[in-house]
Amino acid sequence: MSALTRAHVTRPVIVHPDHWVSTDEILDNIQRYTRQPDGSPHPKYGAWERIIRNTGVERRALCHPLYSPTVSGSTGMVDRNAKVWAAASALAEQAAAQALETAGLQPRDIDAVITSHSTSWAVPNLDIHLIESLKLRPDVRRTALTTLGCIGSAQALAKAAEQAQARPGTRVLVAVAEAISSIYHHGDTSTEAQIYKALFGDSAGAATVTSEPIEPGLAISDSFEYLLPGSRTKSYWGRMSEQGFHFDSSREAVRGPGEAMPALVDWLKQRDMLQPEVMLMHAGGPAILTAVQDGLGLTDEQLAHTRASLRENGNLGGVSVLDVLRRHHTTPPADGASALMLAYGPGFATTALTGHWAA
Repeated sequence: MSALTRAHVTRPVIVHPDHWVSTDEILDNIQRYTRQPDGSPHPKYGAWERIIRNTGVERRALCHPLYSPTVSGSTGMVDRNAKVWAAASALAEQAAAQALETAGLQPRDIDAVITSHSTSWAVPNLDIHLIESLKLRPDVRRTALTTLGCIGSAQALAKAAEQAQARPGTRVLVAVAEAISSIYHHGDTSTEAQIYKALFGDSAGAATVTSEPIEPGLAISDSFEYLLPGSRTKSYWGRMSEQGFHFDSSREAVRGPGEAMPALVDWLKQRDMLQPEVMLMHAGGPAILTAVQDGLGLTDEQLAHTRASLRENGNLGGVSVLDVLRRHHTTPPADGASALMLAYGPGFATTALTGHWAA
């Protein structure tokens, strides 16, 4: 994408399911399902609790109640996937409809749709679901992104910006949904499994991207993608079992931001963006945020919205950066303020977008 062009993002809409759960409730749930045969806590429970509380997450929303069969029960892969897909697609539909209304657009105004989700399997995909449920035109261009994890929104926005730049007048609907509570499996007592039960939250987010501004917000000028060499099986990955989807990681994952930082810094230097005024960082967790803050020399204030999103919602996966962008609309930056959006995902993939705030 040329650095001389712009693609404008409308104010995102974020939708959460109804079942809000506190960290204390998550810890009680973990303790209950990992007790030893004699009723004593799991030997690693104390370590799990310390790590979980250090995430800073206070609550997160789940698509189903914490003690429902889909979350804490023994629902198998087939039933779990069906229920998770139904929940995620319904959230996406709601977010997308509200995003169109917020931008003052009708379904017939949309020329392309780009979707992302990682937590269920479905054919046809989320793009087809939204075209029919929202009554978009049957000739809209479709891009269905899957299994991207936390870079879902950033990647979708990058692809939407490319379309807006290539086809002036294009209006692109971006919709991302994650039901990450589908990774709750009490038979998995790894430390990573316990952390992710407490870290992630379910949600959907949507926005539109246009070649001409509709309202104040982020204007995208360029994008960057980078896969850390050798990281495919050494950082973050998913796997399937009879119980459903699992999300795993290695200890090497926490080194990912630092190891990928030189490539990002080189790219930012070429665009005179090493000191962005607006930082749209996905709420990946404390270790990732610290690494990025140190690597780019960011202030606490620049990450305030990201930390608030993590605290109030947990890590929303592919939806996260849309929530951080939404929060910047509540305290709008100055017109022309330089902006950087950054997200990391499995294996260790980086997606970054540069631009400015257009008032």
